[in-house]
Amino acid sequence: MPPTGAGTRLLNWASAIEDATLEQARRTAAMPFIHPHVALMPDAHPGMGSAVGTVIPTLRAVIPAAVGVDIGCGMIGVETTLTHSDITDLDLAQLRQDVERVIPLSPGNYNGHLDRFEFTAAKIAELEELAEASGVDLSHSPKWRQQLGSLGGGNHFIELCLDERDRVWLFLHSGSRGVGNKIAKKHIAIAQKMCEKWWIQLPDRDLAYLAQGTPEFDRYIADLTWAQRFAYLNRAEMMDRFLHQFVQLAGTDASVESDRINCHHNYTRPEKHA
Repeated sequence: MPPTGAGTRLLNWASAIEDATLEQARRTAAMPFIHPHVALMPDAHPGMGSAVGTVIPTLRAVIPAAVGVDIGCGMIGVETTLTHSDITDLDLAQLRQDVERVIPLSPGNYNGHLDRFEFTAAKIAELEELAEASGVDLSHSPKWRQQLGSLGGGNHFIELCLDERDRVWLFLHSGSRGVGNKIAKKHIAIAQKMCEKWWIQLPDRDLAYLAQGTPEFDRYIADLTWAQRFAYLNRAEMMDRFLHQFVQLAGTDASVESDRINCHHNYTRPEKHA
């Protein structure tokens, strides 16, 4: 479906949309650094200052609240070589118990120890090295390592699925957990203070932004990059655990994995366009 014009510098791909979503998108599109336009996706709905499900390209500025408090949130799916007929005898209740035993669920639930699986250490080491190289201060989240491999709450989920060919998929949705939330809230507050300091009038306080060329902008981008990598590896860690439990119960091995897709839907990065 082609987009419809929904206002100045605003394009809408949604066929059904709330007035509140459109109003938030119009306020976002009116910000002076938007270029060339804000785009509303089919799933757009009201958010914190700006609508969720929005693409917001900016020039030399970033809006931390528009990036969101679950930095890097996304989904990961593993396609297997198995079909429905291969798992008709699989004890799904047992699989759920096995998965819940190795993946902490719900907000605030973390891993009790970090050495249950040998594949965990490499991910933690990568994040430690990235934090050190980028000067990322994680003192606000001393248990971030225990958060790696945990699902969280809200609309985060773990599923065993079948596609249109009856192929079995392992699938889950999660992000950067408590550490990403603290990073986001820290920089949202900084952006609001900066805008207040410079007497910048905002249509919504949650549209406060950081300008490129300032130390605050650079610090946010470094912290954001780390949190987005954490979210990616958090999904990878949970999927590794999910797959481990699945193949054990199914009486097979990890070679059943034929494809893996790990993709964000809550993400930002600097880009250069010709």
